[in-house]
Amino acid sequence: MRLPRRILLAAPLLLAAPAALAQGLGDYPSRPVTLIAAGAAGGPTDTITRIVADSMGKHLGQPVVVESIGGSVVGPQRMVQSKPDGYTLLINNIGMAASATLFRKLPYDVPGSFAPLGLVSDAAMTIVTRPGFPAQDLKGVMQRLTTEAEALNLATAGLGSAANLCGLLVQQAAGARATVVVFRGTAPAIAELMAGRIDLLCDQATNTIPYIRDGRVQAWGVSSPARLAGLPEVPTTAEAGFPGIAMSTWHGLYAPAGTPEPIQERLSAALRETLKEEKLRQRYAELLTDVPSEERQTIAFHRRFLVEEVARWRPVIQAAGAYAD
Repeated sequence: MRLPRRILLAAPLLLAAPAALAQGLGDYPSRPVTLIAAGAAGGPTDTITRIVADSMGKHLGQPVVVESIGGSVVGPQRMVQSKPDGYTLLINNIGMAASATLFRKLPYDVPGSFAPLGLVSDAAMTIVTRPGFPAQDLKGVMQRLTTEAEALNLATAGLGSAANLCGLLVQQAAGARATVVVFRGTAPAIAELMAGRIDLLCDQATNTIPYIRDGRVQAWGVSSPARLAGLPEVPTTAEAGFPGIAMSTWHGLYAPAGTPEPIQERLSAALRETLKEEKLRQRYAELLTDVPSEERQTIAFHRRFLVEEVARWRPVIQAAGAYAD
């Protein structure tokens, strides 16, 4: 059968596509890949990064070595200063988007200095209080915050942390400002909460679930669209009448801006294969962390999402005057 001329003309282009991709990749990756965790060792970002790295190396054919660099600026700075060749990557959380407004001076641009490769995880936030906090439900907690304001202490895990951002939403919903106490991480904040010296904390379920389950803190709401399977008795913030307190602690995978597109696609494909693995999904479930939908794992979605998240948090941070130098 004689093929139409337009199909014959298209055939060389179809054959050339894999060759062009291979040319862009070269022998990538030919050596180990460094994956920076923008968080303290043992923290949730570090934990998620190590879970991903453990599987992703198999799909790249090279080891993926985790380097934990604490601080919301130092880790991203280290990556953007590296050569854009796909050998130095970053996993960072929601603080990536907030940092664009939170810090008056950054040594890089968000989102311009980064090549988003796909979302890695989503975790709901939990609103928790000290044991014996005098309320019957989330509405009661918010009423006390509205009336008592600065008399209540609200913990955060540092400027730009998920706890910091959720705390801003909580105060915004209450129309009041509590006395904010900044801790270097979630662990000391929860310790003070359990001791009764802190009244309120909003942090990801990954961190709070052990203390909620054994009754050492009280849980009043989760920030997800639906109740969590691991905490079915705790209502969503929308159910409780506060739909504005809605967020997830998402993590994303990044390369430096300027990384060749074929390498970006190779890394994104490896991430998507990694997120399909049952072992990873089981570890996520233990941490009350969700695997992002297939759409959210893509480069195209992540690029749009990062821009949208920067825009979302800008007015929240500006209204609170919550800046860092």
